[in-house]
Amino acid sequence: QVRLVESGGGLVQAGGSLRLSCAVSGRPFSSYDMGWFRQGPGKEREFVAAIMWNAYSTYYTDSVKGRFTISRDNVKNTVYLQMNSLKFEDTAVYYCATSRRGTVVRRTSITEYDSWGQGTQVTVSS
Repeated sequence: QVRLVESGGGLVQAGGSLRLSCAVSGRPFSSYDMGWFRQGPGKEREFVAAIMWNAYSTYYTDSVKGRFTISRDNVKNTVYLQMNSLKFEDTAVYYCATSRRGTVVRRTSITEYDSWGQGTQVTVSS
């Protein structure tokens, strides 16, 4: 059974930065492609970014391109989300999730991911 634990959320002013981490345990981390999602107040969970198991490819939703960077460390079994130039509308609970290794990094649907963390709150003040 795989376990995911997010950390790094918090309160930040608009224009600031945060780095989220997601530690994965239970099964070989390199078995998974990884994704980050978020769920804002009163909104559905939405895709943010994805990275392939070998980090060769990444994919982002348009609203975060150029501001967010997804990365992973297969030795530390951790995936990261570096968030810069944060905006009020980035306020949400952020979740990491695992997906089976594939050939396409563009996996944006919740149904394409198998296991989820408990989430970490990011609040951006305007």
